[in-house]
Amino acid sequence: MTQSTASDYSEMINAVGKCPIDLGEVDLFGAGQQEHWPESYKILHEESPVQRIPGEGSTPDTDGFVITKYQDIYDIVRDPQTFPQPGFAGADGGGTAGMSTEDGEPSALADAMALNTLRPNLELHKAHRIELTDPWVGATGAPRHRPMVTKFVDQLIDNWIDKGEEIEFVEDFAAPLPQLVMTTILGWPLEDIDILRKWGQAQVRRFVYGKGHRNIMSDEEELENARDLGEFMEYVQEQVTRKRRDPQEDMTSFLTQVTYKAMNRKLTDNEVIGVLFGMHIGGLETTQYAIAAEAELLAQNPELWRELKADRSKIRFFAEEGMRIHAPTQGLSTRMAAKDVEIRGVPIPKGSILHLRYGAANLDAEEFNCPAEVDLTRPNTGRHMTFSQGIRVCPGAGISRLEQNIAWERLVDRLETIELAPGKNDFRHQPGIMLGLWELHLQFTKATG
Repeated sequence: MTQSTASDYSEMINAVGKCPIDLGEVDLFGAGQQEHWPESYKILHEESPVQRIPGEGSTPDTDGFVITKYQDIYDIVRDPQTFPQPGFAGADGGGTAGMSTEDGEPSALADAMALNTLRPNLELHKAHRIELTDPWVGATGAPRHRPMVTKFVDQLIDNWIDKGEEIEFVEDFAAPLPQLVMTTILGWPLEDIDILRKWGQAQVRRFVYGKGHRNIMSDEEELENARDLGEFMEYVQEQVTRKRRDPQEDMTSFLTQVTYKAMNRKLTDNEVIGVLFGMHIGGLETTQYAIAAEAELLAQNPELWRELKADRSKIRFFAEEGMRIHAPTQGLSTRMAAKDVEIRGVPIPKGSILHLRYGAANLDAEEFNCPAEVDLTRPNTGRHMTFSQGIRVCPGAGISRLEQNIAWERLVDRLETIELAPGKNDFRHQPGIMLGLWELHLQFTKATG
C-alpha cells in the first residue's frame, strides 16, 4: 500500500460524521456517515424515498437514484427485465454470496470468466444457482455442513473460554469462523488462511474504501487491488489444477468434475475460478459482520440473552432480526433502468443507475413495526432484504444462516452471560457500504454444568 493510499484510508477510517437533522444534511456516502445511517434512512423515508444523485448514472449525462423504501426495492429486484445489472466494476455486488444482496464476481475479469458464459440470461442464472452453488452453500446444501461448522465454533470457543473473562469478539470469533468454514467447503488448505484473509479483504476493498454509490477507487488503488487479485487468481488456478488431478469431497473438486446440465458440458478452468471467486468473497466479511452485530445486540440486552438461553428455538428468529436491523451490506448500485420509468412520482430516465439501499428497506416502518427493535415474534421475519429477493437472491444465504444459528446455539450453551467490556468499545464501523464493526470487547462468564 502506498503512503498516499494509506493516508486516504486513515482519513476515511477516522472521519467523524454529523448526525443529520434534516434532508439537506443527509449524505449516505460521506465520510463517517455510516454511524448515522438509521437517522438518515428515517429522513429519506419521510421526505425523499427516491433521491437523485446528479451525473452518477451509466453515462456522464445520466443520474443515479437512491431507493430506500422496501416495496420499491422489492419491485425492482423482481423485475430484472426493466432493471438489469449495469456494467461498471463492482456493479455485480462483488460476489457477496452468503450475506449480501447480489451474487457475482469481484471484478470485471472474473465477470468475463463466469457470468457471461455460465449465466448469460435469467434462465441460466437460475440453473447456475440450482446446479452449481445450491448443493454446497444454498438452503438445500448448507445443512450437510452442520457437523463441520459446529466443530469450528467449539474450537474457537475453546481457544478463549478458560483463559479469562474477556475477549475481542471480532478477532477471536466472528472473523475466523466464516474463514474456516468457507476454506473447508472450497477444499483449500487451512494453513493458507492468513493469506486467504488478505485476498478476501482485497475482494471487498472497493466496497470499504471506494467513493460514492459506485464504490469508485483511484487508478492507483485499482492497480494495487488488481495485483492482489491477480495473486489470488493464480492461487485459485493452482487449487483447480490440483482438484482436477485429485478430486476430493469439496466444492472446488465438484466444480471441476460436474457436468453442467443446463449447457450439457463440463466447466472450463476460468469458469470454475469465476464461481470460486464469488464463493470466497461471499463467505467471509459479511457473515463476520452479522455475527458481530448480533453479539452487540445481545450484550446490550441481557433480557434478550436470557430469553434465548431459556428457549433455543428462538435463536433462528433472533438471527433474522439481527440481519434485518444491521444488514452487513447496506446498499449496492446493482440495477439500472433499461427504459424510462417512474417511482413514487419521480421520473427515472433510461440509463439511470439505481442504488438499492437494503439497510433502509429493512428499517422501513411501513413494513416492520418498531423497526429498530428486536421482535422474536415478528411475522415473516425472514422477508428482510439482507439477502435481496427474486432471481438474484444471494446464493449463499443458506450457509450464512447456518453459521449464525450454530454460533449462537453453542455460545448460548457454553456461556452464562455476555456483556460489553466497560470503557473499551467505541462501536465504530468501517467506512464504505458494508456495516462492519472494527472490534467488539465483551466480558463473559462460563456456563456451569
